[in-house]
Amino acid sequence: MPTPFEPAEPATLPRGARLRLLAATWVGNLAALASRLAGKGSGASVRGQVLTRLAPDSFAQLLQGRRVLAVSGTNGKTTTTHLLAAAIRAGLGADAARLVTNADGANLHYGIASALSQRPGADIAVLETDERVVSDMIAHARPELLVLLNFSRDQLDRHHEIKALGRAWRVALEAAGQAGPTIVANACDPLVVWSAGTAAKVIWVETATIWNADGALCPACGTILQRSRTGDRDRWDCPGCELHQPVAGYRVDGATIELPDGTRVEPDLQVPGSFNVSNAACALAAALEFGVGIEAALAGMRTVTAPAGRFATARFGSTTARLLLAKNPAGWAEALPLAASDPVILAIDSVAADGKDVSWLWDVPYEQLAGRLVICTGPRAQDLAVRLSYAGVDHEIEPDLRKALGSRSGPVDVIATYTPFQGLLKLAGLR
Repeated sequence: MPTPFEPAEPATLPRGARLRLLAATWVGNLAALASRLAGKGSGASVRGQVLTRLAPDSFAQLLQGRRVLAVSGTNGKTTTTHLLAAAIRAGLGADAARLVTNADGANLHYGIASALSQRPGADIAVLETDERVVSDMIAHARPELLVLLNFSRDQLDRHHEIKALGRAWRVALEAAGQAGPTIVANACDPLVVWSAGTAAKVIWVETATIWNADGALCPACGTILQRSRTGDRDRWDCPGCELHQPVAGYRVDGATIELPDGTRVEPDLQVPGSFNVSNAACALAAALEFGVGIEAALAGMRTVTAPAGRFATARFGSTTARLLLAKNPAGWAEALPLAASDPVILAIDSVAADGKDVSWLWDVPYEQLAGRLVICTGPRAQDLAVRLSYAGVDHEIEPDLRKALGSRSGPVDVIATYTPFQGLLKLAGLR
């Protein structure tokens, strides 16, 4: 790895490819402007779609000449990307303009290309990357660092079997060989450990994950994994093969992060939840490996407040609401303990971005909301209401999101799947 913050080698595209990319970027920017003027949003997504349609190689071309750090996983990648980008900006100081990131969370090929096209001179890229894009990121960007957070069932009709994604990561890392990225990986997730098994170098992080229902079987041999408890920590091991939980250099212990040398630091984040301490541990490990000083990295991460609207507090008429995103059972298991209001509003949809299959509702521990009133909203409010009935949770149904917010006498917590969450951000003027 180059010395800390050393500039990347500039990209050298052929003249024809460079002109095509410039023209596609110009047209994409016009499409983004039209989208903003029409009140359709920031235009970042449509910019990337136009750009990648007119210049099919733009994803790979725009990655050239940059030092790339990528973040992927089912849950937490947006927040972790924000934390890592903030840490590196703090390390860069006056040179922070050298960094580009897809801060809006658009993490497919066109979203990444859109963000990169706006900062052609930025030679350090911190990129949130969809699980399905990781293999192409490894092949085209040759990232220096790749943070792998977790695997969980998500959007079952699109992602299907998560082991297939893990296998793709494993194959891509094996193909990259010694030239592949340094991996920062969650040692508590068996599929992540197996997927990273072919990497040239791995930095392990022991997180404080409370969800392990997606890691019952060994991804290598299919044997049921054994879990043991030492103190307040769970560990996993496969009795059928050599796969086991690796010893981690970084370790989350409550609100603190233990570093490889035994030093303990408190991230003191402005984003809530024990899961975000785990996200911070992964971001910190990557930042330190990149060359950022510990104090600068922590100071940078403490500036992150509402990454892409997550955990934002917004006004809706006379109602103040805190917005929480939960996309799958693992995310809901982490988000539900944060919801302290009574009533609490839960918003469910099932379009493509949410996943059309909502059978996952039956895996979420909604029983912990017993004793409080839940307002079910969104197009699949009825499905949620059936699940809450079986959980013994009092609830009301109001499919209209605006009406569900209503006029509340006190602040409310709103937990939403992706599409209603984006709708709430738009209603609040946050996107």
